[in-house]
Amino acid sequence: MKLTFDNSTIELSPNGKGYAFTLDDRTIFVEILHTDSGKLDLFIDGERVTAYVSSDNAKRWVTVNGRTFVLTKSSGAKRRGAGGDHGSGLTAPMPGVVRSVNVADGESVSKGQTLLVLEAMKMEIRIHAPVDGVVKKLLVKQGQTVEREQVLIAVE
Repeated sequence: MKLTFDNSTIELSPNGKGYAFTLDDRTIFVEILHTDSGKLDLFIDGERVTAYVSSDNAKRWVTVNGRTFVLTKSSGAKRRGAGGDHGSGLTAPMPGVVRSVNVADGESVSKGQTLLVLEAMKMEIRIHAPVDGVVKKLLVKQGQTVEREQVLIAVE
């Protein structure tokens, strides 16, 4: 399997038990079989593949079949100021479980403050306040399973 990411846009969408990646005019189906501390066992278009992932929050390095790709968020999608921003609602960047909720309705928050923590694929994802404000509505609780793009908390 050979994928070329240079100068190309990748679109990712949930699809049943996995994801559909659209690269140029080709769609590739990926199912996550197992994750373990930066290692992913994947099923990509019928082929079992192992990928190794590391991150520094701004970038992710993914190594597949000896080739490393650097993935970054596009500057146009400011979705991850804290896990996605739909108006004043912060959304889950991927499916996961709410591991901790650090604020309550009506509480004042500061820009960058960790509001809650999700666990997804054995990774901790901290959802931060994108601006100074007040928690308008907390829409999840600890232990709750959430879907990608589900609104978690509203800050105004």
